[in-house]
Amino acid sequence: MHPASCTTDAFHRGRFFVVQPAGSGHRAGMDAMMLAAAVPCGFAGRLADLGAGAGAAALAVLSRCGQARAVLVEREPDMAAFAEKSLALAQNAALSARAEVLVADVTLAGRARQAAGLGDNSFDFAIMNPPFNRGRDRATPHALKRAAHVMQDDTIERWLRTATAIVRPRGGLAMIARPESIGAILAALEGRFGAAEIRPIHPRADAMAIRVVVRAVRGARKMPAIAPPLFLHETDGGGFSPQADAINNGQGALFGD
Repeated sequence: MHPASCTTDAFHRGRFFVVQPAGSGHRAGMDAMMLAAAVPCGFAGRLADLGAGAGAAALAVLSRCGQARAVLVEREPDMAAFAEKSLALAQNAALSARAEVLVADVTLAGRARQAAGLGDNSFDFAIMNPPFNRGRDRATPHALKRAAHVMQDDTIERWLRTATAIVRPRGGLAMIARPESIGAILAALEGRFGAAEIRPIHPRADAMAIRVVVRAVRGARKMPAIAPPLFLHETDGGGFSPQADAINNGQGALFGD
């Protein structure tokens, strides 16, 4: 893509930067920062960012977790190219040595998945922001946005099948989704990941949740639990709440760790 179609955006108050499409592809924001904040601060293992886009969530994990390593898994070559550009930025030199980009389809299974570079039990944690717009939702004319945003009937099942294969036993998983997907998420976690913690994300205290972040442990048997909600704003039209601002800027943990 022509450089004019790109922007270079600061995250975590300038601790890292992401090269993103200006209008023709998915642009990262608060969702990516909340997803990254679900990874414990002390995490020091190998992380898979499934559907990484330009790399914002994975870089946010590396920004928070100084010993972590990450593989940015992205199906669309154009978006993977943005991730490569993000890693190549001089401003990201302190993080990029711990990251790599893998062009692969998250929904591959079995030998095809392994041949693509997603080996069994090869990661300690996986994060994911799967497409969560239904086809009947407002359409976008941009192919990259459609690929990032529009889910199929079995999207969650297929993404969690891959996470189950690549995350080692007792390893972690975190995903962000719309609240209406929680039933499908819990069904797909059954027999795979347990001890699920569900944190609802609300715009304000008087508004319905707009996102849920789910964190779970592979092979755990503990039942799911609902964590206290996160309110993004204290008032209608106001700035971020102190807790949301800390999470957005890499200074807070979504689950307190």
